[in-house]
Amino acid sequence: MISVSEQLWWFVARSGGIVAWALVTISVCWGLFLSTRAANKAAQPANILDLHRFLGGLSVIFTAIHVAGLVLDSYVQFGWMDILVPWAASWKPSAVAWGVIAMYLLLAVELTSLAMKWLPRPFWRQVHRASFGLYIFATVHGIQAGTDTLNEWYRMAMLASVNIVAFLTVLAILAHKKAEAARASRHAAPVAQSA
Repeated sequence: MISVSEQLWWFVARSGGIVAWALVTISVCWGLFLSTRAANKAAQPANILDLHRFLGGLSVIFTAIHVAGLVLDSYVQFGWMDILVPWAASWKPSAVAWGVIAMYLLLAVELTSLAMKWLPRPFWRQVHRASFGLYIFATVHGIQAGTDTLNEWYRMAMLASVNIVAFLTVLAILAHKKAEAARASRHAAPVAQSA
């Protein structure tokens, strides 16, 4: 019989992965909410942005815990190559690959966010949009590789997060279109007055 101490790193890896996915989900939702500008009316923009950055940074920490737990665990036996190279793992290679790709997207988004002051804004914005891919790949990884998919609460959380992210994405697109229409009408008004 396997004791808890023999599976400790497996439990660390699983819980670290679930928490990292939850933090990525909340960070993506918060970022989408920020993009609607509705949050600016509720609190100071600097505090709102700080929370978004904190969630992103925390997701990096829990992803590192997830990866370390997998490497230290002897249950499935992942090596660094399995963790760092997509489709290199012998255990569920595609499922693990989505997690590896999500990890690289997370690092790209977080590193460019830390260097945002020194990067051209359009470049930063394009990299930051990779958060959608990050969320999708991390979710697919959690569904395909997650050993907790038989847990009803886990499945409900996955389903709820997909619906919330989809809803907030539509809301952000509509807010962006409304803002563009308002800008266009403001620019058109002076032209009409000068004619």
